[in-house]
Amino acid sequence: MKKLLKILGITVAMLAIGIAIFYVVNNESLPTGVQGKEADALASKMLTALNAEAYNQTEVLEWSFRGQHFYKWYKSKHIVEVSWDDNLVKLDTKNQENSKVLKSNNSNDNQQLIKIATDYFNNDSFWLVAPFKIFDNGVERRIVKYNQKDALLVTYTSGGTTPGDSYLWILDENGLPTSFKMWVSIIPIGGLEASWNDWTTTATGVKLPTKHKISIINRYLDLGTVKTSNPKADEIAKNILQKINHAAYQKTRYLEWSFGGRRSFKWDKQQHIVEVSWDKNNVILYPNQLEKSILFVNGVETSENKDKLVKKAEAIFNNDSFWLVAPHKLFESGIIRSVVKREGKNALKVKYTAGGSTPGDSYIWILNEDYLPVKYLMNVPSMKMNEVPATWEDWVTTESGTLLPKNHTFSSGRKLSMGDVKAYN
Repeated sequence: MKKLLKILGITVAMLAIGIAIFYVVNNESLPTGVQGKEADALASKMLTALNAEAYNQTEVLEWSFRGQHFYKWYKSKHIVEVSWDDNLVKLDTKNQENSKVLKSNNSNDNQQLIKIATDYFNNDSFWLVAPFKIFDNGVERRIVKYNQKDALLVTYTSGGTTPGDSYLWILDENGLPTSFKMWVSIIPIGGLEASWNDWTTTATGVKLPTKHKISIINRYLDLGTVKTSNPKADEIAKNILQKINHAAYQKTRYLEWSFGGRRSFKWDKQQHIVEVSWDKNNVILYPNQLEKSILFVNGVETSENKDKLVKKAEAIFNNDSFWLVAPHKLFESGIIRSVVKREGKNALKVKYTAGGSTPGDSYIWILNEDYLPVKYLMNVPSMKMNEVPATWEDWVTTESGTLLPKNHTFSSGRKLSMGDVKAYN
């Protein structure tokens, strides 16, 4: 027996020594840093890399945590549904007293289940959206030199489940997080590192992580299928399409119009072939196969300056058709829809992430009470436009049944006519 106890004692002592060595080797002291404009600028760079604007406008986020906790967060409504095992709790993050248990697998006190759901959400949402919280109230930001590069030390002095925790964000050259080091009350080792490099760009345009790898212990935290959506924005967009009879537009084969009296178009939408005319030039444009396009000058087919004039025709068509059919393009690929407030009402913000001549542009649609577009505010970085307004007026119901605008007016008073607008089959 004494021999057994001696062996057990030696084993415990060796284990304690091993733990002590592990702690000494891996524990890091909390670094010091400098608060101020430089730290805030680095924080802002990180938010830009992650598209914080899209995050702020995102209505719903869905994810899971290690396949055990599941979330649907109606962020714009401050409501989150938390489920685990056979429990389902509806948390009101703004008014906690309105939280309720929707389903329970036992007779536990409802307040206890709400407390558990709140703790789960505080922890698990942090692993999803921590970068977007760096300008919250009670957050301190410091710039720190780490491996000869600037890093961002963030300390939470209040809020959450464990106030006082600190995180050192390691960023790439564009400001995108690659990992952070943690000094948190629930982990005895300071400087434990977790990766932030398995990013996905979601449907609303925001970048979010899908999993993390914890250093030393080689453990993964899987966030499951990370999704975002803007159902309110989508509903507004659908109402617009219904008002302008988009179903008829989809079936329309031919559209004809002009642009300020300078250019004219006949578009076979079904074949996607456009006759573009300006000055003495006439181009039969194949937008998807430019090499098939045909150039006429003064009514005579020619190849002289063909490539240049075909590309000009393409640019003209991209610009001038947008002024005719932009509202009909709300659900095309590469478009992000969100709701913003303008003139005291909900407006639809549409951002083009691909396609056209200048991807990255965005437009805020101002609607009347029937969801008919009456104006939009243009944000075109390449032209230094910031919410430049233009009306959408004199809508006409065409032969095919779809609605199209005939005129636009700019804030300067200048008018843009689309001429004799036709749509038919």
